[in-house]
Amino acid sequence: MEPATLLPTQDPPGPGDARHPAPRSGTGAVRIPRRRRPVRLRTTLAAAVPDEPLAVVVAGPSGHGAVLGALLGGAVPLSRPSGNAFLVVGHAADPAVVAHLPGRREPQPYAPDSPRTRPPRRIEVSLPDPLLRHFTLVDAPDTDDLDAAGTRLLLDVAARGALLFVLPAGRQPDRPEIALLAGAARAGVPVLFVVTPAPDPAAAADGGTAAQRSAVLAAVPALAGAPWCAVDPAGADPADLRRALVEWAGVTDLRRSADRPPPPATGAVRVVADAPDADWAAWLDRLVRSAAHLARQRLAVELAGIHLRCLRDIVAGAGPAGLPDRFDRELHALSVLATATADAELARIVEETARRLFDRTDRDVRHRLAVAVRRGLADDPAAPGLERVLLVTTTAGVATVTGPAAVAALQAYPAPAAPAVLPPFGLALSAGCYGHWRNPTNADPARARAWLQRAVRAVELELLAETSRRYGAAGRSLTLVTTEALDHGILLA
Repeated sequence: MEPATLLPTQDPPGPGDARHPAPRSGTGAVRIPRRRRPVRLRTTLAAAVPDEPLAVVVAGPSGHGAVLGALLGGAVPLSRPSGNAFLVVGHAADPAVVAHLPGRREPQPYAPDSPRTRPPRRIEVSLPDPLLRHFTLVDAPDTDDLDAAGTRLLLDVAARGALLFVLPAGRQPDRPEIALLAGAARAGVPVLFVVTPAPDPAAAADGGTAAQRSAVLAAVPALAGAPWCAVDPAGADPADLRRALVEWAGVTDLRRSADRPPPPATGAVRVVADAPDADWAAWLDRLVRSAAHLARQRLAVELAGIHLRCLRDIVAGAGPAGLPDRFDRELHALSVLATATADAELARIVEETARRLFDRTDRDVRHRLAVAVRRGLADDPAAPGLERVLLVTTTAGVATVTGPAAVAALQAYPAPAAPAVLPPFGLALSAGCYGHWRNPTNADPARARAWLQRAVRAVELELLAETSRRYGAAGRSLTLVTTEALDHGILLA
């Protein structure tokens, strides 16, 4: 374990590099390597908003929540919730605990032992701990049963900061955990490994930790510069880890401030002299329709995969009783993918429009176009309630709940609104689905398979129609903005 400083922008060590000596034994502060180039996230992940608080996601096999408790001096007022919920611990003057449930617009009081039909997706804990002024701590679901949907959700949250991956000494990451670590490395998410004491003292020897590190680097060479440290949640206060994370947060905040672009300009943006006129609306309509068609195709393929995975889980996994948790997690990940895909595609269309109409694709023009499109969406009578939740019901139908609060209740992490063209939306199971399939009298795999087939079909019809509606609304608004620019010769936004 190398005593150093946790800095997210340090050059990764290379073989034989004199600037990076070999790790020394012992404990102490740790470092996250510097990076010369800015972090670039994949389009399936949500990029951090410049002023958004940093998030440090604590993940790993069961028991990793003890590290979060140790960082906060044992002040977390409840244990890690079971299921798919993320435990988000933030700063506030008065302690509080609330749960956010799909289908409910307002947060609900939460107690771990209270009977609850519908488990929350997010539990928010507020504490006056000074550490939480620097970043939010997020306790992720256990990676013991990590699947592709869980990996996507965990990476979406970790993209807002760093991943603190906790392993018991001697335990090597399994294949899903390696996929998670590889995804974090591809997305440029800083990763810090924390080793906790193993149940078997013999596994806690230095050789066991060395074997863990070798296994990780063999599978994900990009994590060669990731720091490793030892923390005993039941032992000494992890002050070095706490101090190192605070230093990392400070450096990252400075980097974000340096990268923060200036306010958009307000000068005139003129239409190019040879801008198309007669075929402009048709060109833009074809562009939006093509993007919507590809988005619907991708979502249909994703839903087919969800159907197969849930069928497999009914037959050879948790059975009908586990269907709600699995199906809800899959739908959650699907909505994250759909939102991120639409953001990326419409940003591309806005940029192509700016290039074609104004011969400029700088940030100022793109920002002003996006703002104008969002204003147009609010005034479009044909596109009301774009912020909506599609809830699967016990009858395998789909109900709708609208409003920003309803969408926010579905999120695993309370991210502020990003500067996207379209507002987000969500997919979830209603509370009745949990009560129905967890009832022992409904433990019939054949009925569960039939219900799943009808539910997936209903979700597909609603989701594809919603995708067409959202892309169509964005296209109409962008067409109106650009038509006005052509009429007046300048961008009016």
